[in-house]
Amino acid sequence: MARRNPLEPAVSGDSLTEGVNDAPLQAAEALLGHRFATPALLREALTHRSAARSGRGAGSNERLEFVGDRVLGLVVAEWLAERFPHEQEGALGRRLAHLVSQPVLAEIAAAIALPSALAVAPGEARAGVKRRATVLADAVEAAIGALYLDGGIEAARRFVRRAWEPVMAGQIEPPKDAKTALQEWAQGRGLPLPRYELACRQGPPHAPTFVVGVAVGGFHGSGTAGSKRAAEQAAAIELLRQLG
Repeated sequence: MARRNPLEPAVSGDSLTEGVNDAPLQAAEALLGHRFATPALLREALTHRSAARSGRGAGSNERLEFVGDRVLGLVVAEWLAERFPHEQEGALGRRLAHLVSQPVLAEIAAAIALPSALAVAPGEARAGVKRRATVLADAVEAAIGALYLDGGIEAARRFVRRAWEPVMAGQIEPPKDAKTALQEWAQGRGLPLPRYELACRQGPPHAPTFVVGVAVGGFHGSGTAGSKRAAEQAAAIELLRQLG
């Protein structure tokens, strides 16, 4: 049964439906494996801030991303506890941090062809915004939020378990803490320790977003998250991926 949408003020009226036919929505539903009882939720999840009617982000996928972030954490934590019944909090926490990190989310978005469904402003599209990891990660979380609000936790769980299965299956051992692994990489090559710098803090006080950059040995990475510590981990993960 479809759930009543608690975010209704953001999708009321016709602002999210004008000029959009059903074909893109049907394609997006196929990507997510869910038929939406409230299509406006899916439209909202696929609307980048640049394509929203309001310059302050109203009608964009930012609110659904906020919901989806929490739902994803719950669903993955539940899955990890089920899949690794003998592991304790430390190992499970490292697995969770990796699975919900920005690079992994962006990778999954690309794997399911989600960029093709995103609505962005023409100028942003020409600038390649659909290829940005932060935009792709936000879109995946927004899609999960929309799935949850439309079909409940089971709809979100089905999508996450299907989309994340390859990454989950590849986790034979708990991943190292990314910052520790990057530090060990640098020390093994006689390089200075990685340097982390806060690039900016965005969003409202109750839901801030931190962007952190990391540099070591001439290589650079960046990460975005809801806390400075998590953003540092995301930056380390991204740089480790570059380094192979």
